[in-house]
Amino acid sequence: MAATGKPGSVGIVSTQHFTFAQPPHELRLESGEKLGPITLAYETYGRPNADRSNAILILHALSGDAHVAGYHSPDDKKPGWWDEAVGPGKMFDTDRYWVICSNVIGGCKGSTGPSSVNPRTGRPYGLSFPVITIADMVNAQRYLIDHLGIDKLLTVVGGSMGGMQALQWAVAYPERVRSCIPLAATARLSPQTIALNEVGRQAIYRDPHWNHGDYYDGPRPNAGLALARMIGHITYLSDKSMHRKFGRRLQNRERYGYDFSVEFEVESYLQYHGENFIKRFDANSYLYITKAMDYFDLANGTGNLVRAFAPAAGVKFLVVSFTSDWLYPSYQSREIVSALKANGADVTYCDVDSDYGHDAFLLEVNTLTQLISDFLARVCREEGLEICAEPASV
Repeated sequence: MAATGKPGSVGIVSTQHFTFAQPPHELRLESGEKLGPITLAYETYGRPNADRSNAILILHALSGDAHVAGYHSPDDKKPGWWDEAVGPGKMFDTDRYWVICSNVIGGCKGSTGPSSVNPRTGRPYGLSFPVITIADMVNAQRYLIDHLGIDKLLTVVGGSMGGMQALQWAVAYPERVRSCIPLAATARLSPQTIALNEVGRQAIYRDPHWNHGDYYDGPRPNAGLALARMIGHITYLSDKSMHRKFGRRLQNRERYGYDFSVEFEVESYLQYHGENFIKRFDANSYLYITKAMDYFDLANGTGNLVRAFAPAAGVKFLVVSFTSDWLYPSYQSREIVSALKANGADVTYCDVDSDYGHDAFLLEVNTLTQLISDFLARVCREEGLEICAEPASV
């Protein structure tokens, strides 16, 4: 069976592009700077019902993009990054829901970012691209949702940085979302996570080819970006999952070589992921996106999450954490739940027992399918929505 013919696959999909914020109507950023024009790359799956009330916005994590499911061609060897979750009969059932995913501003997979050409200079922005925040990403997505004719999203959902965006949507635009599903997320980055992000950025800065971000006409800082990815990837796993996946097994040898070659399977695994990452990601985008995550703090430095979540009191929440996630530990999700309950919000919380670490939000598909399917069915029922799609023009 061809890859695109697998049961539950959405099949061949295409990336679309929406451009807005044309001068002099640029997007005002949190920093006070303006950005425009802006292009967002996005994909849609399923079809809208008559009033577009079945629209779901999936928000990607640091290294993700708009291609969440399906294949771009019959020759594609790998589907979208959350293909197991999106399609007929899956967690986000495209027979019932209209699913949308866009690449964030600052990214490098079709949306405007530091590798994009600055129309004022005719050259890539590089570090002249303005610093962006999670709020800026969400504000840009709101223009896309307007463009698609959606008055109110059924849900906003994402894991990790995607969960931060989902929370930002609920706080900034509560009138535009019926529900919010943050997975393995936090309302503010911890000092430990900021420190880990900085180590990854330093790996890029210290690559001799980085050239202060102006490397697009020459060698890329691939060594620094690969190392940043290797550091990040360690944080996505747990001690148990690494023991189970690698143990202390050697790679293609039976005994130690007593040298500095790659000997352990875990070493080979990290190098493989680092080398693959440089083929699809831009080093400057890594800098900008991790910085946006560092700045994220719904309490705005006051420590008062209760006040921060007050605007979202009317939104229904499903908050999910994972017991072995040490990057965004479960206590951070419980802080979100406590603040929401203090505002009288409708919130369901589940701390999933998993050995997968932070990556569990991508891998615990069966458990999440049950949780999210039941939650969305309840939201539709209580909101009086018809969740089966009816023909409508896009």
